Amino acid sequence: MGAEIIPGDLTAVELPALPEGLDIVFHAAGIIHPARIRDLYALNTEGTRRLLTACAKAGARRFVYVSSNSPAGVNRDRRQLLDESELAPYKHYGISKLLAETAVLAATAAGMIEGVVIRPCWFYGPGQPARQTRFFKMIAGGRPVIFGAGWNLRSMSYIDNVVQGLVLAALSPRSTGRIYWIADARPYSINEIYATIASVLGIRDFRPRHVPELISRLCGSIDDALQACGLYAQEFHVAGELSKDIACSIDKARRELNYSPTVELKEGLRRSVEWCRQVGQLPAVEALPE
Repeated sequence: MGAEIIPGDLTAVELPALPEGLDIVFHAAGIIHPARIRDLYALNTEGTRRLLTACAKAGARRFVYVSSNSPAGVNRDRRQLLDESELAPYKHYGISKLLAETAVLAATAAGMIEGVVIRPCWFYGPGQPARQTRFFKMIAGGRPVIFGAGWNLRSMSYIDNVVQGLVLAALSPRSTGRIYWIADARPYSINEIYATIASVLGIRDFRPRHVPELISRLCGSIDDALQACGLYAQEFHVAGELSKDIACSIDKARRELNYSPTVELKEGLRRSVEWCRQVGQLPAVEALPE
């Protein structure tokens, strides 16, 4: 079986007509690091609303929306994992995704479509975005920066685990109108993430530089000021986020969807690095420091 490609622009006033007889729609389009803040709302929020309307007109039955950890924000307490009830959106990106989630659930409540929302976290794996490969290259240098002690926790979502969650959310009647965290089996500390990447890359002399957490907070404040002016700088945004705990519980997905992530950090990162080398984003054989 093949797939019919229908090009469309989710920021356009009107989308192309979708084919009749659609059953399940997976909505994974979005923008994380925009040129301007208004682009977040144009694509993530309004684009989702337009696509919902177009899918309903075409008679689609189910709409699986790929959201983010950002509508929930950050952990107030490292010992308490985020669950699906948390709503404290992290900056404009989080607000744009939360508004999209709200649109999906509202369309479901109105009987337009069977909507379900999944919240993956830090994506990694084959096909990963270029920013993830830049992160690998930074660690390959052997002296990456870690803000603070590096024990803050991050949930990560290997691509195979995400796909499993998407399929389960699409096929389970119980998931209609619900939100699910979809991530690896457990959160990882920043120290573990960095050290595992270094190990997979074969870095012998790995000595990360720990700088005060205050620097991350300062970057976050600069990010806030820029966003208040409608501007966005990826470096400040990422640096401001790297000292925070963003760790979720997947208990609800386990319980209701029978979700069972099969790939953990080291194997997922091994596959990620292998893919980067296959497509020429990393050297085929990483040179080891002397």
